[in-house]
Amino acid sequence: MTLRRKLLLVALCTLALPIAGWLYVRQMEMLLREGQEQALIASARAVARSLVVTHAPLPQGDAGWYVQQSANPITVDGYGDDWAPLTPWSQPLGGRGKLLLAEDKDWLYLYVDVRSTHRTRADAGDANALAADHLILGLDKGGQQRRYLLASMAPGPVTARPLDPPAQKLPDLIVAQWQEDGSGYRVELRLPRSLALDGLGVGVHDASADAGGDPQSVDIRPLLSYSGVLSKELAQLAPDNVRARVLAPQGWLLARSGRLGATAATVAEQPGWFASMVYRLLLANRLESAEPWTDEAPRLDVPEVKTARNGSPATLWRRGEARGSVVLAAAVPIGPAGNAQGVLLLEQASRAVPLLANRALLGLLTISFGVLLVAGAILLTFATRLSIRLARLRDAAEQAQANDGRLDGQMIGKFPMTEAEDEIGDLARSFERLLEVVGGYTDYLRTLASKLSHELNTPLAIVKSSLDNLEHAALPPDAVPYLARARDGVARLGTLVRAMSEATRMERAIAAAEPEDVDLVEVVRGCADAYRPLAGARRLDCVLPDAPLRLHCAPELIAQALDKLFDNALSFTPETGWLRLSLCASGDGAEIELANQGAPLPAAMHGRLFDSLVSLRDKATPGDAPHLGLGLYVVRLVAERHHGVAVARNLEDGSGVAFVLRLKGMPRQRL
Repeated sequence: MTLRRKLLLVALCTLALPIAGWLYVRQMEMLLREGQEQALIASARAVARSLVVTHAPLPQGDAGWYVQQSANPITVDGYGDDWAPLTPWSQPLGGRGKLLLAEDKDWLYLYVDVRSTHRTRADAGDANALAADHLILGLDKGGQQRRYLLASMAPGPVTARPLDPPAQKLPDLIVAQWQEDGSGYRVELRLPRSLALDGLGVGVHDASADAGGDPQSVDIRPLLSYSGVLSKELAQLAPDNVRARVLAPQGWLLARSGRLGATAATVAEQPGWFASMVYRLLLANRLESAEPWTDEAPRLDVPEVKTARNGSPATLWRRGEARGSVVLAAAVPIGPAGNAQGVLLLEQASRAVPLLANRALLGLLTISFGVLLVAGAILLTFATRLSIRLARLRDAAEQAQANDGRLDGQMIGKFPMTEAEDEIGDLARSFERLLEVVGGYTDYLRTLASKLSHELNTPLAIVKSSLDNLEHAALPPDAVPYLARARDGVARLGTLVRAMSEATRMERAIAAAEPEDVDLVEVVRGCADAYRPLAGARRLDCVLPDAPLRLHCAPELIAQALDKLFDNALSFTPETGWLRLSLCASGDGAEIELANQGAPLPAAMHGRLFDSLVSLRDKATPGDAPHLGLGLYVVRLVAERHHGVAVARNLEDGSGVAFVLRLKGMPRQRL
């Protein structure tokens, strides 16, 4: 992984800053919520105590029938079409029926729906009416109660038969509508509001299921309904900008006042859709749906109301009707714990919490994003500069070494960034000192051959003269072979000394050669013509381009390099083998190849063939005269003098070896 990528990963660690800030903002939002919850619960408790102290008209007991408000008069026909808007809040009646009660300014309406697939029919006036399927209607007013029997043989109007003696202000005659189908029967009737009933009860009796029970039993419960008087009293006690509702223990709506609205300080501050989405996704805890809390619902059957009914306050955060708003609902019991007369519910809409949290979060994200960008840019700049400086060190170290292993003297003493005072400068100075030491050692090795040849000439001359003197002396016969071996060793040493001196002179001659513009086609053709007599029985092919190929070079050096290559190839080519000399243009220069038939090159020698004093010929053609391996070394020097390279490779078909000179030409000298 590059330095820039590593530092980029380090820069990403700064993301911990916005994450920590996000957690802090969430904690702050939770604290703001808790503060609002405590304040609203305190207000609700104060209002609930005031309702108890002022003896507000609250229901007694935890059971009752709720009478809904009907916006339009209901037609009493035994069908439930007019009751459709009120049906979701029907009240269970026994195990098989449901009861709906509604009122308008003149009438109290009653609708009973009983599910029964097996019917036993009788009219209310029949003697066996109590043994058939029937309803018992009970009315209560001022402590007086009266029951009525409702039964019918067929659908249509039905008259209720009183079961109890007459009671003051309770009717003697009640007319109802009876309708039935295969799933059961329905009864609908109405009573004048002027009766001002205190309680009402409906008993459902199934002849097949209630055998042994009291066929005249009825459960009379008090009537609960929305109270305008209680609503006015609640409006005087409830805080501003808060919607208050008084609920019966079962959750029925008894009174309400106020409406949801934002505070005056935040009315003009409408959060945008993006801020609302940020708050909902990143900050707010789970918000409940607003659907069960609608203002039109006559009953709130939610867990918070049940918790308050049992004596414990409860709070809930839900979505508000306005965009970006939330609603806090607090429910507290009215009356002592365990004997609550009802539940007080206060709801307060708030944009303050989302706005404050959004502002804090967006501000934090903006600052964090800016810090992250700046930190990332600084780290990226630093990594880029560091990478460039290291690349300069790498390039300088690579350029300091020539192809032949020598050090470029121009780099010594001029290594880049040695003036820097940081760790990169220390590394550059270490490289510079290393190059100075290696350069000095390389120069010593390069001049070692000439020094040795000069120093060995005198000892060799002494040894040779001593051997000459020994030849004129009388020696035992068994000493003659040893004298011959000594003379042979001196000859070999002399050859080595002359070769080292020749190599030194050759390097100087190659370096001093003068270039000129020549046609390489003529140079190679002339060399090929000169080599044919030397090839003997071997076949020599010459492949040349049709057009002239001009190059600024030293032709005598190229001919000398070809001589060395031909001498080397000839010694490895069988007597009946072949050689091929070819020339072609290559890029901005030329390429000369000499291929010969023979054994392939060992893999280990591919990179060392063109080094000095390296040869394979001793193993290929053993003889008395040693071969010093300077020919291919000269070829490499010639190629490098022409800014090229010398390479050797095995032919693809395995039939022999090819030596290639890739030449780019010598630089032109300015006059």
